Amino acid sequence: MEPRALGNTGLKVSAVGFGASPLGSVFGPVAEDDAVATVREAFRLGINFFDTSPYYGGTLSEKMLGKGLKALQVPRSDYIVATKCGRYKEGFDFSAERVRKSIDESLERLQLDYVDILHCHDIEFGSLDQIVSETIPALQKLKQEGKTRFVGITGLPLDIFTYVLDRVPPGTVDVILSYCHYGVNDSTLLNLLPYLKSKGVGVISASPLAMGLLTEQGPPEWHPASPELKSACKAAVTHCKSKGKKITKLALQYSLANKEISSVLVGMSSVSQVEENIAAVTELESLGMDQETLSEVEAILEPVKNLTWPSGIHQN
Repeated sequence: MEPRALGNTGLKVSAVGFGASPLGSVFGPVAEDDAVATVREAFRLGINFFDTSPYYGGTLSEKMLGKGLKALQVPRSDYIVATKCGRYKEGFDFSAERVRKSIDESLERLQLDYVDILHCHDIEFGSLDQIVSETIPALQKLKQEGKTRFVGITGLPLDIFTYVLDRVPPGTVDVILSYCHYGVNDSTLLNLLPYLKSKGVGVISASPLAMGLLTEQGPPEWHPASPELKSACKAAVTHCKSKGKKITKLALQYSLANKEISSVLVGMSSVSQVEENIAAVTELESLGMDQETLSEVEAILEPVKNLTWPSGIHQN
Protein backbone atom coordinates (compact mmCIF):
# COMPACT_ATOMS: atom_id res chain seq x y z
CA MET A 1 0.00 0.00 0.00
CA GLU A 2 1.32 3.42 -0.95
CA PRO A 3 2.55 5.51 1.98
CA ARG A 4 1.49 9.16 1.94
CA ALA A 5 3.30 12.17 3.38
CA LEU A 6 1.62 13.64 6.48
CA GLY A 7 1.83 17.44 6.16
CA ASN A 8 5.28 18.73 7.07
CA THR A 9 5.97 16.03 9.66
CA GLY A 10 8.22 13.90 7.46
CA LEU A 11 6.08 10.89 8.46
CA LYS A 12 4.88 8.54 5.72
CA VAL A 13 1.61 6.94 6.78
CA SER A 14 -0.30 4.10 5.14
CA ALA A 15 -3.33 5.27 3.14
CA VAL A 16 -5.49 3.12 5.41
CA GLY A 17 -4.90 3.74 9.09
CA PHE A 18 -5.81 1.30 11.85
CA GLY A 19 -8.56 2.75 14.05
CA ALA A 20 -8.11 0.97 17.37
CA SER A 21 -11.31 2.08 19.13
CA PRO A 22 -12.97 -1.34 18.48
CA LEU A 23 -10.08 -3.01 20.37
CA GLY A 24 -11.54 -1.33 23.45
CA SER A 25 -14.66 -3.51 22.96
CA VAL A 26 -16.59 -0.34 22.10
CA PHE A 27 -18.75 -2.15 19.50
CA GLY A 28 -18.80 -5.56 21.18
CA PRO A 29 -16.33 -7.78 23.05
CA VAL A 30 -12.89 -8.39 21.48
CA ALA A 31 -10.65 -11.07 22.99
CA GLU A 32 -7.00 -10.19 23.60
CA ASP A 33 -5.78 -12.90 21.20
CA ASP A 34 -8.01 -11.52 18.46
CA ALA A 35 -6.83 -7.96 19.11
CA VAL A 36 -3.17 -9.01 18.87
CA ALA A 37 -3.81 -11.08 15.72
CA THR A 38 -5.64 -8.14 14.10
CA VAL A 39 -2.76 -5.72 14.76
CA ARG A 40 -0.21 -8.25 13.46
CA GLU A 41 -2.17 -8.91 10.26
CA ALA A 42 -2.65 -5.19 9.64
CA PHE A 43 1.09 -4.57 9.95
CA ARG A 44 1.92 -7.61 7.79
CA LEU A 45 -0.33 -6.28 5.02
CA GLY A 46 1.22 -2.81 5.00
CA ILE A 47 -0.66 -0.74 7.59
CA ASN A 48 1.90 1.24 9.61
CA PHE A 49 -0.36 3.85 11.26
CA PHE A 50 -2.30 3.04 14.43
CA ASP A 51 -4.70 5.45 16.19
CA THR A 52 -6.11 5.13 19.70
CA SER A 53 -7.25 7.17 22.73
CA PRO A 54 -7.56 6.67 26.50
CA TYR A 55 -11.28 7.38 25.99
CA TYR A 56 -11.87 4.29 23.82
CA GLY A 57 -13.15 1.51 26.02
CA GLY A 58 -12.04 3.43 29.12
CA THR A 59 -8.29 2.86 28.38
CA LEU A 60 -8.78 -0.73 27.13
CA SER A 61 -8.05 0.21 23.49
CA GLU A 62 -4.60 1.56 24.40
CA LYS A 63 -3.78 -1.55 26.44
CA MET A 64 -4.85 -3.92 23.67
CA LEU A 65 -3.02 -1.94 20.97
CA GLY A 66 0.10 -1.89 23.15
CA LYS A 67 0.03 -5.69 23.41
CA GLY A 68 -0.49 -6.01 19.66
CA LEU A 69 2.40 -3.68 18.81
CA LYS A 70 4.73 -5.42 21.26
CA ALA A 71 3.91 -8.76 19.61
CA LEU A 72 5.13 -7.39 16.25
CA GLN A 73 8.73 -7.56 17.53
CA VAL A 74 9.89 -4.98 14.98
CA PRO A 75 11.88 -1.74 15.46
CA ARG A 76 9.80 1.09 16.96
CA SER A 77 10.51 3.25 13.90
CA ASP A 78 8.62 0.77 11.69
CA TYR A 79 5.19 1.93 12.89
CA ILE A 80 3.46 5.23 13.72
CA VAL A 81 1.22 5.60 16.76
CA ALA A 82 -1.23 8.39 17.58
CA THR A 83 -3.09 8.72 20.85
CA LYS A 84 -5.12 11.52 22.38
CA CYS A 85 -5.65 13.52 25.55
CA GLY A 86 -8.41 15.65 27.03
CA ARG A 87 -11.30 13.18 26.73
CA TYR A 88 -11.73 10.35 29.21
CA LYS A 89 -14.42 7.99 30.44
CA GLU A 90 -14.90 10.42 33.36
CA GLY A 91 -15.34 13.42 31.06
CA PHE A 92 -13.24 16.22 29.55
CA ASP A 93 -10.14 17.85 31.01
CA PHE A 94 -7.87 19.91 28.74
CA SER A 95 -5.76 21.38 31.56
CA ALA A 96 -1.97 21.34 31.22
CA GLU A 97 -1.68 19.26 34.39
CA ARG A 98 -4.05 16.55 33.10
CA VAL A 99 -2.38 16.49 29.66
CA ARG A 100 1.02 15.85 31.27
CA LYS A 101 -0.38 13.04 33.42
CA SER A 102 -2.35 11.67 30.47
CA ILE A 103 0.62 11.05 28.19
CA ASP A 104 2.55 9.22 30.92
CA GLU A 105 -0.45 6.96 31.55
CA SER A 106 -0.91 6.35 27.81
CA LEU A 107 2.76 5.48 27.26
CA GLU A 108 2.58 2.96 30.09
CA ARG A 109 -0.53 1.31 28.64
CA LEU A 110 0.92 1.32 25.10
CA GLN A 111 4.28 0.02 26.41
CA LEU A 112 6.06 2.76 24.44
CA ASP A 113 8.65 5.44 25.21
CA TYR A 114 6.96 7.99 22.94
CA VAL A 115 4.02 8.42 20.57
CA ASP A 116 4.36 9.91 17.11
CA ILE A 117 1.26 12.11 17.42
CA LEU A 118 -0.57 13.35 20.52
CA HIS A 119 -3.97 14.85 19.70
CA CYS A 120 -6.28 17.03 21.80
CA HIS A 121 -9.43 14.90 21.60
CA ASP A 122 -12.81 16.36 20.52
CA ILE A 123 -11.92 19.93 21.32
CA GLU A 124 -15.41 21.32 20.58
CA PHE A 125 -16.38 20.08 24.06
CA GLY A 126 -13.75 22.26 25.75
CA SER A 127 -12.98 25.95 25.66
CA LEU A 128 -11.18 26.60 22.37
CA ASP A 129 -9.39 29.51 24.02
CA GLN A 130 -8.07 27.14 26.68
CA ILE A 131 -6.93 24.76 23.92
CA VAL A 132 -4.99 27.65 22.32
CA SER A 133 -3.53 29.21 25.47
CA GLU A 134 -2.99 26.19 27.75
CA THR A 135 -3.40 22.75 26.14
CA ILE A 136 -1.34 23.25 22.98
CA PRO A 137 1.56 24.93 24.86
CA ALA A 138 1.53 21.91 27.23
CA LEU A 139 1.71 19.57 24.23
CA GLN A 140 4.61 21.61 22.84
CA LYS A 141 6.52 20.98 26.09
CA LEU A 142 5.86 17.26 25.78
CA LYS A 143 7.17 17.47 22.21
CA GLN A 144 10.37 19.11 23.48
CA GLU A 145 10.71 16.36 26.09
CA GLY A 146 10.40 13.67 23.41
CA LYS A 147 7.16 12.13 24.71
CA THR A 148 5.43 12.95 21.44
CA ARG A 149 6.95 13.83 18.10
CA PHE A 150 4.01 15.82 16.76
CA VAL A 151 0.88 17.60 17.98
CA GLY A 152 -2.66 17.33 16.62
CA ILE A 153 -6.26 18.35 17.25
CA THR A 154 -9.46 16.40 16.60
CA GLY A 155 -13.20 17.09 16.52
CA LEU A 156 -16.34 17.06 14.41
CA PRO A 157 -17.22 20.70 13.50
CA LEU A 158 -14.78 21.92 10.85
CA ASP A 159 -14.67 25.51 12.13
CA ILE A 160 -12.80 24.41 15.29
CA PHE A 161 -9.72 23.76 13.14
CA THR A 162 -9.59 27.23 11.61
CA TYR A 163 -10.34 28.84 15.00
CA VAL A 164 -7.33 27.17 16.63
CA LEU A 165 -4.92 27.28 13.67
CA ASP A 166 -5.55 31.01 13.19
CA ARG A 167 -4.55 31.65 16.81
CA VAL A 168 -1.41 29.55 17.32
CA PRO A 169 2.07 30.15 15.85
CA PRO A 170 2.74 28.39 12.50
CA GLY A 171 4.05 24.87 12.98
CA THR A 172 2.53 24.53 16.46
CA VAL A 173 -0.17 22.11 15.31
CA ASP A 174 1.19 19.49 12.91
CA VAL A 175 -1.91 17.39 12.17
CA ILE A 176 -5.70 17.50 12.30
CA LEU A 177 -8.00 14.50 12.55
CA SER A 178 -11.45 15.10 11.09
CA TYR A 179 -14.25 12.54 11.02
CA CYS A 180 -17.52 12.05 9.14
CA HIS A 181 -16.65 14.93 6.77
CA TYR A 182 -15.06 13.08 3.89
CA GLY A 183 -17.28 10.30 2.66
CA VAL A 184 -19.95 9.60 0.06
CA ASN A 185 -22.64 11.37 2.11
CA ASP A 186 -20.53 14.34 3.30
CA SER A 187 -17.41 15.76 1.65
CA THR A 188 -17.28 19.20 3.31
CA LEU A 189 -13.67 18.59 4.43
CA LEU A 190 -12.78 19.30 0.78
CA ASN A 191 -13.42 23.01 1.32
CA LEU A 192 -10.84 23.10 4.13
CA LEU A 193 -8.02 21.23 2.37
CA PRO A 194 -6.41 24.27 0.64
CA TYR A 195 -6.38 26.17 3.97
CA LEU A 196 -4.81 23.21 5.82
CA LYS A 197 -2.23 22.78 3.07
CA SER A 198 -1.31 26.49 3.32
CA LYS A 199 -0.70 25.96 7.05
CA GLY A 200 1.47 22.88 6.41
CA VAL A 201 -0.93 20.74 8.46
CA GLY A 202 -1.32 17.03 7.76
CA VAL A 203 -4.87 15.69 7.31
CA ILE A 204 -6.25 12.44 8.68
CA SER A 205 -9.87 11.53 8.01
CA ALA A 206 -11.87 9.00 10.00
CA SER A 207 -15.28 7.33 9.81
CA PRO A 208 -15.56 6.84 6.03
CA LEU A 209 -18.65 4.74 6.86
CA ALA A 210 -20.22 7.67 8.77
CA MET A 211 -20.15 5.82 12.11
CA GLY A 212 -22.17 2.92 10.75
CA LEU A 213 -24.64 4.73 8.46
CA LEU A 214 -23.00 3.21 5.38
CA THR A 215 -23.01 -0.39 6.58
CA GLU A 216 -25.41 -3.29 6.13
CA GLN A 217 -25.94 -3.63 9.89
CA GLY A 218 -26.78 0.08 10.11
CA PRO A 219 -25.88 2.69 12.74
CA PRO A 220 -26.01 2.15 16.52
CA GLU A 221 -29.12 3.34 18.36
CA TRP A 222 -27.36 6.41 19.76
CA HIS A 223 -26.31 7.65 16.32
CA PRO A 224 -27.00 11.42 16.07
CA ALA A 225 -27.98 11.56 12.38
CA SER A 226 -31.41 12.90 11.44
CA PRO A 227 -34.15 10.42 10.44
CA GLU A 228 -33.85 11.73 6.84
CA LEU A 229 -30.11 11.02 6.70
CA LYS A 230 -30.52 7.57 8.25
CA SER A 231 -33.29 6.74 5.80
CA ALA A 232 -31.31 7.87 2.73
CA CYS A 233 -28.21 5.93 3.82
CA LYS A 234 -30.34 2.84 4.41
CA ALA A 235 -31.73 3.21 0.87
CA ALA A 236 -28.18 3.47 -0.52
CA VAL A 237 -27.14 0.35 1.40
CA THR A 238 -30.19 -1.56 0.10
CA HIS A 239 -29.45 -0.45 -3.47
CA CYS A 240 -25.85 -1.72 -3.30
CA LYS A 241 -27.00 -5.00 -1.78
CA SER A 242 -29.54 -5.50 -4.58
CA LYS A 243 -26.69 -5.20 -7.10
CA GLY A 244 -24.49 -7.62 -5.14
CA LYS A 245 -22.14 -4.79 -4.17
CA LYS A 246 -20.76 -3.86 -0.74
CA ILE A 247 -21.36 -0.25 0.21
CA THR A 248 -18.57 -0.46 2.81
CA LYS A 249 -16.01 -1.11 0.08
CA LEU A 250 -17.36 1.66 -2.15
CA ALA A 251 -17.43 4.17 0.73
CA LEU A 252 -13.87 3.35 1.80
CA GLN A 253 -12.59 3.60 -1.78
CA TYR A 254 -14.32 6.98 -2.20
CA SER A 255 -12.47 8.33 0.85
CA LEU A 256 -9.14 6.81 -0.18
CA ALA A 257 -9.25 8.22 -3.70
CA ASN A 258 -8.36 11.75 -2.54
CA LYS A 259 -4.59 11.77 -1.99
CA GLU A 260 -4.69 15.19 -0.28
CA ILE A 261 -5.89 13.18 2.72
CA SER A 262 -2.88 11.34 4.09
CA SER A 263 -4.65 8.49 5.84
CA VAL A 264 -8.21 7.25 6.24
CA LEU A 265 -8.78 5.69 9.65
CA VAL A 266 -10.96 2.60 9.71
CA GLY A 267 -11.94 0.78 12.89
CA MET A 268 -10.79 -2.85 12.88
CA SER A 269 -11.16 -5.67 15.39
CA SER A 270 -10.70 -8.86 13.36
CA VAL A 271 -8.30 -10.34 10.83
CA SER A 272 -11.16 -10.62 8.29
CA GLN A 273 -11.92 -6.88 8.58
CA VAL A 274 -8.25 -6.08 7.97
CA GLU A 275 -8.19 -8.30 4.89
CA GLU A 276 -11.42 -6.77 3.56
CA ASN A 277 -10.03 -3.23 3.94
CA ILE A 278 -6.73 -4.11 2.28
CA ALA A 279 -8.60 -5.79 -0.59
CA ALA A 280 -10.58 -2.55 -1.11
CA VAL A 281 -7.32 -0.57 -1.39
CA THR A 282 -5.68 -3.08 -3.71
CA GLU A 283 -8.71 -3.09 -5.98
CA LEU A 284 -8.85 0.72 -6.03
CA GLU A 285 -5.17 0.91 -7.03
CA SER A 286 -5.43 -1.75 -9.74
CA LEU A 287 -8.97 -1.46 -11.14
CA GLY A 288 -10.29 1.87 -9.86
CA MET A 289 -13.73 2.47 -8.40
CA ASP A 290 -17.11 1.16 -9.54
CA GLN A 291 -18.18 4.52 -10.99
CA GLU A 292 -21.61 3.31 -12.06
CA THR A 293 -22.64 2.18 -8.58
CA LEU A 294 -20.99 5.25 -7.03
CA SER A 295 -23.07 7.56 -9.25
CA GLU A 296 -26.25 5.70 -8.28
CA VAL A 297 -25.42 5.95 -4.57
CA GLU A 298 -24.57 9.64 -4.89
CA ALA A 299 -27.94 10.25 -6.56
CA ILE A 300 -29.75 8.52 -3.67
CA LEU A 301 -27.81 10.57 -1.11
CA GLU A 302 -28.05 13.90 -2.98
CA PRO A 303 -31.03 15.26 -0.92
CA VAL A 304 -29.06 14.74 2.33
CA LYS A 305 -25.56 15.55 1.02
CA ASN A 306 -23.39 17.31 3.64
CA LEU A 307 -26.16 17.24 6.25
CA THR A 308 -23.97 15.81 9.00
CA TRP A 309 -25.02 16.47 12.63
CA PRO A 310 -23.39 19.64 14.03
CA SER A 311 -21.37 18.33 16.99
CA GLY A 312 -19.67 15.24 18.32
CA ILE A 313 -21.31 12.79 20.71
CA HIS A 314 -21.26 13.70 24.38
CA GLN A 315 -21.72 10.31 25.92
CA ASN A 316 -19.48 8.46 28.38
